[in-house]
Amino acid sequence: MRSWDDLFTGLGHGDDAASGTTATAARPDGAEGGRWFSRFRDSLARSRRAMTAQIAVGAFDPADHATWERIEEGLIAADVGVTSTVAIVERLEAEAAAGSLSTSADLASALRRIAAELMATERSDRIDLSNELTVVMMVGVNGTGKTTTIGKVASRLSAHGHKVVVAAGDTFRAAAAEQLEVWAERSGSLFVRTKDNGDPAAVAWDAIERAKAEGADVVLLDTAGRLHTKTNLMAELEKVRRVLDQRLPGAPHETLISIDATTGQNGMRQAKEFAAAVDVDGVVLTKLDGTAKGGIAVAIAHELGIPIKLVGIGEGVDDLQPFDADDFLAALFPDDLLA
Repeated sequence: MRSWDDLFTGLGHGDDAASGTTATAARPDGAEGGRWFSRFRDSLARSRRAMTAQIAVGAFDPADHATWERIEEGLIAADVGVTSTVAIVERLEAEAAAGSLSTSADLASALRRIAAELMATERSDRIDLSNELTVVMMVGVNGTGKTTTIGKVASRLSAHGHKVVVAAGDTFRAAAAEQLEVWAERSGSLFVRTKDNGDPAAVAWDAIERAKAEGADVVLLDTAGRLHTKTNLMAELEKVRRVLDQRLPGAPHETLISIDATTGQNGMRQAKEFAAAVDVDGVVLTKLDGTAKGGIAVAIAHELGIPIKLVGIGEGVDDLQPFDADDFLAALFPDDLLA
């Protein structure tokens, strides 16, 4: 089970891990870790059923062409995506031809191993907080969980002893700023906003000014996600990035995109569009509670080369956790997949 300590690099001023006093809320160990995995597995139940509805129609027979068609259909039903599905099935067929894949248990094990290899990217799956002041920018379509993710991350960082500035850069939705302010109060974070419909880049500038003045070490910046005005939105995000870099060279140090797991391949398209406009470092996969489209995590990591860093399965603070590929694949492709 991956912990929040495993997610962050250079915890800096509030490095509880270094002092041996890791905050209890920061690590889902022991029974809590077991409960989290149980809930995580339950959240992928519909994805597993979508696969097994196709795969388990007949017995697993590597020599039968229909077997491979069913596996292909099952992976696509779970929204693993055509490109990733083809890559997985080709590898499975090659292993079967070599005589190393003959039982359903072999199949589940091979699915986990091959998917893990496809999901490995050249980008770090950690969030680097080693800068004196680290700026994390959250992007994504409205409604995908950007604001709540920022609030939950702020809570975790505060639990580690960090001083955090939360900035409401989505100036076009008053409700988003109000929601973020509530999260800032809950987490003990400083809060920066401007008037409604104000300049998001000005919020970014003010957030860094406030962070420097107050001795904060992390800025979490929300942004707008009006994808129906895509051209203007992307230009706005590019401007925000330029302003951040002008005020603090190298910022933003981390750009995360929130993807709603229930949107499946639409989420893939969103990730592509945002990644083309801003350099996306990682994905926060939200709303994985009951969706049949959980396989989108494989597709995003494999096809876009962007690691999944956080995953959410509910509304509570503890319902957002660092993404663990081993846990994810064990839940998606268990040994009893075809039982």
